[in-house]
Amino acid sequence: MIEKTKAPRGIRNNNPGNIEFNARVQWEGQTGTDGRFATFTRPEDGLRAVAKVLLNYQRKHGLNTVRELLTRYAPAFENDTGSYIDHVAARIGVTPDTSIDVAVNLEPLLRAIVAHENGHGWDGHYSMETYRAAIQRAVGAA
Repeated sequence: MIEKTKAPRGIRNNNPGNIEFNARVQWEGQTGTDGRFATFTRPEDGLRAVAKVLLNYQRKHGLNTVRELLTRYAPAFENDTGSYIDHVAARIGVTPDTSIDVAVNLEPLLRAIVAHENGHGWDGHYSMETYRAAIQRAVGAA
C-alpha cells in the first residue's frame, strides 16, 4: 500500500473524481475542502458524489454520451477534455458520441474517471465492493 501522503490529491482527499468544493453543496460524507477540492470521510463517499454528478447530468440535463458528460464534468478551460473523453470512452468500450445509460455504466465510468484524475493504476486502488457500495448509495438516493 502506498503511503497516503505520496498518493495523488484525489486519493488523499477521498475524492478520486476531484470534485471541486462548492459551499452551496454538502455531499454525504463531506468533511470540508483542501482549498479547492472537496474532502470526504472515506473513498466510498467521494465515489458516490461522482456517481451522483454523472446521474444528474443524464437525468436533469439529458447528457448521455461520454463527450457530453465529460465536457461538463471536466471543462476545457482547465482540462485537456479531448484526451479525457477519448480515455474514458476507450476504457468503457464505446465511441465518445455513443448514447449510454449512465446508471448501467457507472462502474466502468467511475473506474475510468478515477484512473484519469489520479493516474494510471489508481482505479484499482479501491475494491470492487467500494465501487459497488458507492454506486448502490448513489442510485438508491437518486
